[in-house]
Amino acid sequence: MWQSPNEVVLISDPRVTSIPVQESGEPLADVRGRLRVDPRMADEQGAYAHLRAGVLQRLEHAESLLPDGYHLLIVEGYRPVATQRRIFDEYRATLTGLTPEESYVAASRYVSPVEVAPHTAGAAVDLTLCAPDGTEYDMGTEVNDNPEQSDGACYTAAPNISDDARAHRKLLAAALEPAGLVNYPTEWWHWSYGDRYWAMVTRAPEALYGPVEFTL
Repeated sequence: MWQSPNEVVLISDPRVTSIPVQESGEPLADVRGRLRVDPRMADEQGAYAHLRAGVLQRLEHAESLLPDGYHLLIVEGYRPVATQRRIFDEYRATLTGLTPEESYVAASRYVSPVEVAPHTAGAAVDLTLCAPDGTEYDMGTEVNDNPEQSDGACYTAAPNISDDARAHRKLLAAALEPAGLVNYPTEWWHWSYGDRYWAMVTRAPEALYGPVEFTL
């Protein structure tokens, strides 16, 4: 199993899960028509294309910080609780030879446990960079490649990627970080605002967003 050379605080860590949530009540907003959205993770209801309104506003700001020729491409935002649980359980089942506790922690490198998952709060977005014609830039791996598939290249600071991919990841961070989003360091494409992981990174006393139900 690939391990990062640097310490990474996983989302299953008590330093994250112990952070309280003070729900803001902010609504979900549709990303479509405001930013570029890729349909690869689309669901019938269109939940994937929604985020908390404050997260979307920050992404629009990040888009404005990108140089000419670059755009954010949103792959997935909100994810229903049932979908999150299924993805976590399915990935965890592929991690053989581990104790239940070890498999829970190892699975959280790639999929958040449902009780702390920022996607179910509309607080996290999976995204990449694209050219004006929609062509995606080289980021070192595909969005959603797991650590086993990518030999760890999915980690944001992975050394085993090309210079171009590394430059593109830095460009993405240079737009998203000033907009207030934080990266989950095992997934270069995963950024969030207002969730427990964001609170841990920014040392906020509480998260702003908890699980929310999507309704049309």
